[in-house]
Amino acid sequence: MRDIPSETTVQPAAVAQGRPAVLGSRHMVSSSHYLASLAGLRMFPRGGSAIDAGIAAGIALNVVERHLTDFGGVAPIMVYLPGMVEPETIDGLGRWPASLDLQTYRARYGDDMPIGIPRSVTPGAPDAWLTALARYGRLTLADVLAPAIELCDGFPVFPRLAVAIERLEGRIRQWPSSAAVFLPGGRPPRAGEILVQPELGRFFRRLVAIESAHSTRGRAAAIMAARDAIYRGDIAREIVAFMEREGGALGAEDLEGHRATTEPAVHTTYRGIDVYACGPWSQGPLVPMTLNILEGSDVASMGPGSLAFLHRFTEAMKLACADREGFFGDPELVDVPIRGLLDKEYARERARLIRDDRAWPELPPCGDPWRYEGRSGPPGYRPRAAAGVGAPDTSYVCAMDAEGNAFSATPSDPGLGSPLVPDLGIIVSTRGAQLWTTPGHPSAIAPRKRPRLTPNPALLMRGGRALMPFGCPGEDAQCQAMVQVVCNIVDFGMNTQAAIEFPRVISASFPWSFHPHAYLPGELRVEGRIARPVRDGLAALGHRIVDLPDFTPAAAGVCAIRRLDTGSLEGGADPRRESYAVGW
Repeated sequence: MRDIPSETTVQPAAVAQGRPAVLGSRHMVSSSHYLASLAGLRMFPRGGSAIDAGIAAGIALNVVERHLTDFGGVAPIMVYLPGMVEPETIDGLGRWPASLDLQTYRARYGDDMPIGIPRSVTPGAPDAWLTALARYGRLTLADVLAPAIELCDGFPVFPRLAVAIERLEGRIRQWPSSAAVFLPGGRPPRAGEILVQPELGRFFRRLVAIESAHSTRGRAAAIMAARDAIYRGDIAREIVAFMEREGGALGAEDLEGHRATTEPAVHTTYRGIDVYACGPWSQGPLVPMTLNILEGSDVASMGPGSLAFLHRFTEAMKLACADREGFFGDPELVDVPIRGLLDKEYARERARLIRDDRAWPELPPCGDPWRYEGRSGPPGYRPRAAAGVGAPDTSYVCAMDAEGNAFSATPSDPGLGSPLVPDLGIIVSTRGAQLWTTPGHPSAIAPRKRPRLTPNPALLMRGGRALMPFGCPGEDAQCQAMVQVVCNIVDFGMNTQAAIEFPRVISASFPWSFHPHAYLPGELRVEGRIARPVRDGLAALGHRIVDLPDFTPAAAGVCAIRRLDTGSLEGGADPRRESYAVGW
């Protein structure tokens, strides 16, 4: 990699608990893949800020973690620049086709949601990346795409990517455009072999050429010209023609009408620290809601990894998830009582449902947050138990700089989950799998509806300054891991790396967000490093314990960067993934 100063410090995610975090004085990037973190770091010597670095790293993730994310997928983003009143989010999330309602969909597929094209929504990620760069960045699109283009020309396949392609070989063979990329020479690539993605590289170079052709209009306008080509121009026409050939419902009007939604983040405080999350178009409010419930307990006295803490955390998460199932959906189409859900008194009411001597055997009933908004509303949706398996998940990147800029993003949608668009090398987002085929669910299919997204970047602030951007891949384990990391830092005084490495528990006692929305009442997945007496104690309280390995991607993969009181930056990256934190 070029453009990395000699004083750069690079540290992989440590495996030994408590290993010191990465320290840097000016600039830092942490992401779920080492090549992406280095791609982001290259933006600083070019004059870029944390925003430029985060975007460059995020698009690089779209290249190297193709089993987890795609440039045609989703990319929810949170940014903070000094002078902002509060952080802003860009949803980076597509919408269900305008021509396809729930009744029509069910007549065609019933309660099923087949892999691939039937799950398609408008690609949200390109709009999010380019809107964030134009609005908040300093560099050109050519600058931030340079590392991604180099990676398209070839990078070594790492073991988890090799395993994912091999596992899905049968599916990939059904899609000639995908097989040409991911089965070079007619077989899955082995770890260490070079994966080349020529069509994706040409697509990125095409966007750079569009930007260059409009450069006289100014930096931001030139970037948005490239964006417009994807949604209204020749690239849009190629996507629509592909969807028509594949029998998809997404049309030209869906792409032309797509706009990234930029809005203030939702907010609470936890022990004097401001907590910002994405809105209820995602599961993001689970983080502040769960912290609100925990705030009334003396968490610090319980001790990290203790029976008391892990039980109370799990029960608090169940209560928040009951409200997620009851009320969360696209707030443009669903009346979500988010103010009531985040009310501190409502959290105290919910916390009274936690018993120290017994776990809820299933999801608790949702509450009545409407009262805390001074109005009435419908009762929340009550889910039923369901079988199924999870889906490939997500990636993550955060960045900070000495000026106080902060960036947090969770790009997703696996490039192996749908056929690649020929000549573009991207999929059309399959995030429709996080809508429901169940009438009455707040996130049930509806025209132009945004799915309730699992990816949810977050940010802590203190004293009007960015304190810690953080997030992770991991489907419905994301918010659970994020809350545990916050408690490890705020309540238990760990450094960022130690907080990330500390063993976790992950509840499955609520519906998983991906179709078929598996719900396993009472199940609690426990990493192997949790002490045996604690595991036995959790079982005695009624949790159905499922043993996990000591370090596992199933417990998510948190990355974070924290500003210390000294002004230095402290980064951490999760050893459960290929994560890497870099700083200088």
